[in-house]
Amino acid sequence: MERAFVFLLSAALGGTALAHEVEAARFNQVELQASVSREIENDLMNATLFIEVNDAVASRVADQLNRASGEGLRLAKAVAAVKATSGGSRTYPVYGRDQKLTGWRGRVEIRLESKDVEAMAGLIGKLQSTMSLGGVSFSVSRETRSRVEDELITEAVAAFRARAAIAVKALGGKGYKVRRLGLNTSGGSPSPRPMMASRGVAAEAVAAPVFEAGVSVIGVVAAGVVEVE
Repeated sequence: MERAFVFLLSAALGGTALAHEVEAARFNQVELQASVSREIENDLMNATLFIEVNDAVASRVADQLNRASGEGLRLAKAVAAVKATSGGSRTYPVYGRDQKLTGWRGRVEIRLESKDVEAMAGLIGKLQSTMSLGGVSFSVSRETRSRVEDELITEAVAAFRARAAIAVKALGGKGYKVRRLGLNTSGGSPSPRPMMASRGVAAEAVAAPVFEAGVSVIGVVAAGVVEVE
């Protein structure tokens, strides 16, 4: 019985010592955060062009839309630097005040993407003779974003360690151990360039528009916990 009591007492004392060690470790832990960012010139351009058609006969609406989108894609695919794809397309009935069918209306889009702003501007100018410009946006391409983020991760970790050294000095410690570290990226989203949809006039030349790509800010945040020794 006495031996069992001694064992239980030793275990209790050992548990208390362990609790003190955990408490001491937690007491010396400091949460830190460091962030770095960089302005990057947008190198990817996206644009949407569309055409709307009204007619009393649904089949004629579909025919005009198919011809317009087909011609638009043909012109776009002739420009090697531009990636062209079909966008949204729909046809719906139009009713008068007496709720009677008066005709049909349709809309079709094509979408363009390129890293060559000059080539895109020239193509948009050609397409605007028959189509309308729905919108343009600029962003950082996936390849550029990945490269910049890799560079910023190194800078963010270095900034985190610099702050950890400052914390150690302020607390009168001798050094530190990194207990937890997380890295988060932000920014680089498309920068929209809203504009009024400009309707083209068939068979009439349109001057190529001028675009400025602008910049996006990409950032990396290093946040974690260090234990001061």
